[in-house]
Amino acid sequence: MNKKILIVDDDPGQRSLFESFLKLEGYQVLTASSGTDALAVVEKSGPELLLSDVRMPGMSGLELQQELRRRGIGTPILLITAYADIREAVAAIRDGAVDYLEKPVDLNELLKQIKAILGENPDAGRKRTTIPPLPDGVIAGSKVMKDVLKEVAIVAPSDSRALIYGESGTGKEVIADVIHRWSARKNKPFVKVNCAAIPENLLESELFGHEKGSFTGAASSRIGKFEQADGGTILLDEMAEMSPNLQVKLLRITQNGSFCKVGSNVEQRVDVRILTTTNRDLEKEVIAGHFREDLFYRLNVFDIYLPPLRDRKADILPLAISCSREFGQSKPRFSPVAVCLLENYNWPGNVRELRNAIERAILLARGDVILPEHLPKRLQQTSETSSANDEISASGNMEEIERKAILRSLREHNFNRSEAARALGLSRRKMSYKLQTYREQGFNVDE
Repeated sequence: MNKKILIVDDDPGQRSLFESFLKLEGYQVLTASSGTDALAVVEKSGPELLLSDVRMPGMSGLELQQELRRRGIGTPILLITAYADIREAVAAIRDGAVDYLEKPVDLNELLKQIKAILGENPDAGRKRTTIPPLPDGVIAGSKVMKDVLKEVAIVAPSDSRALIYGESGTGKEVIADVIHRWSARKNKPFVKVNCAAIPENLLESELFGHEKGSFTGAASSRIGKFEQADGGTILLDEMAEMSPNLQVKLLRITQNGSFCKVGSNVEQRVDVRILTTTNRDLEKEVIAGHFREDLFYRLNVFDIYLPPLRDRKADILPLAISCSREFGQSKPRFSPVAVCLLENYNWPGNVRELRNAIERAILLARGDVILPEHLPKRLQQTSETSSANDEISASGNMEEIERKAILRSLREHNFNRSEAARALGLSRRKMSYKLQTYREQGFNVDE
């Protein structure tokens, strides 16, 4: 019989994340929203382990631990704590808690701790996270992007809040869209708000709505984005730009779903999953006093790092082909030298810069093939492309460059000729001819 774990947390998003993850790992999961409720569940169901937040209204996780010990119940307790509570958590270990984990919790570390506490083999029962079919336009050929989507597949079915962070232009909004599509809320609204694009004096009204006459220009009442997203998901894009006053109001809605429109004292409630993105280091923003610590932990139940395009080079050509189709090129093809330039450029603007470069190339290309001269000059002139330029100048031979590009594509596609040819925009017949030539020249073209 699978072992029972009781999750105790007043935050429904945190409970939902842990519950869905541990069920996926084969455990029976019980939940409680308060220490008082947890006592009743322990008495009735006898779980083998308690996973409890430290800071909760009413009975805290530490008080819950003390009460269990007073009643003679020795169920092991693993505490979840924010940075500010660590000293208390360390003291709690001396009083009987087995260990603690810091927020935001790494799920792999959580599972490792649970198995150690329950005396299980760390590798026993591990289930490989399967990635559902990707929505159109989402590219994940590189290992790092596949790892990101495995994390998305874990968090999406829960109601957990998620923070997606990374450089500008990496596709954080795309990942948020995938989370919504893979969630139980997929048929409900998905509302997006760019917090950096809306003036501070208007952002509160945009988020929460306003009553008629509440400020100059408010000629009629208006519902806000949270109300529009009721039952679904809201994305707060670049939410680190939010003022301290708005951070307080956002904290309130993350706690219990309640808010008041601008100009009203009537409290309203909504059921909304909150996703956020940022290109800043929020932990540094918290330390500097620019972002509320309590709000950071509320929003960052699960964090997803989206790596820059330079760290996922295997995605560059598939993304370029996808962009080409989006801009009207039904059968996009890239010359081997163009592929070489695309893959050796550093892409400081990430996917957004790549899209702009491909749109320009489509406009300049008269035929079906995108050539090096159709790409922005910076791809050939910057230091990041020096390896590609050195290769070109050293060889002085376009055939050698083409051979290197074809053989590299062949290796990247596990010697699948059809896929390698498709990636380069070559016909299967031409690919076979080229490989036969290379084989006769002594190059390895077989797996």
